[in-house]
Amino acid sequence: MDEKITKLQEIIDSSNNICVFTGAGISVPSGIPDFRSANGLYNQDSGYNIRPEEIISHTFFMKHTDMFYEFYKSKMVYTDAKPNAAHKYFADLERKGKTVSVVTQNIDGLHSAAGSTDVYEIHGSVLRNTCMSCGKHYGVDAVMAEDGIPHCTCGGIIKPDVVLYEEGLDDICVSGAIDAISRADTLIIIGTSLVVYPAASFVRYFRGRNLVIINLESTNMDGMATLAIYEDVEKVVNQLK
Repeated sequence: MDEKITKLQEIIDSSNNICVFTGAGISVPSGIPDFRSANGLYNQDSGYNIRPEEIISHTFFMKHTDMFYEFYKSKMVYTDAKPNAAHKYFADLERKGKTVSVVTQNIDGLHSAAGSTDVYEIHGSVLRNTCMSCGKHYGVDAVMAEDGIPHCTCGGIIKPDVVLYEEGLDDICVSGAIDAISRADTLIIIGTSLVVYPAASFVRYFRGRNLVIINLESTNMDGMATLAIYEDVEKVVNQLK
């Protein structure tokens, strides 16, 4: 077994409270593109001659709801995606008796689908949708089944419960995420460049023993890490027990 994998196994085995902080990279093996790589969402052609970051903003949603939904449904919702080995590994750790919390920037719902129960989705989820008029809740299938803009039975526009640019994070979710990070003795950061704020700033609340980073590229937190592994996360967890 590789020396770094051996070290990671030792850290996990000796940890009583693990927090996993994940970004888009953990879901790439499930067929969901990341944001900033060469093939990522932000480097794809939106079809409108407009930057994707602008399309997924609150202002754009309110002014051009039809164009927002055309982009959103084709680029950001992957209803066929399944949890991969990495999602399942940390859910299995919890089932085996480890205290494992998940703080994720992802909106795909795959951590919960894998079986993790203590999950903080700080950017929301495509699986939850709410009528802007009456507050009625809808699943993702209802949104995807309707052509164009999805409407509630009351006639109101349904909005995905995802945090768009210009929108604030949910205070309750943020408090829970910060508490999970601050209580952990090991924080494992996976698949994120740690450049999206305020989410990336949550890492500063960690006071535990071991900071582990698993990412394809270096991050600005590597100098503080106990262990940094530059590898596909599925390849990493497939070597763990």
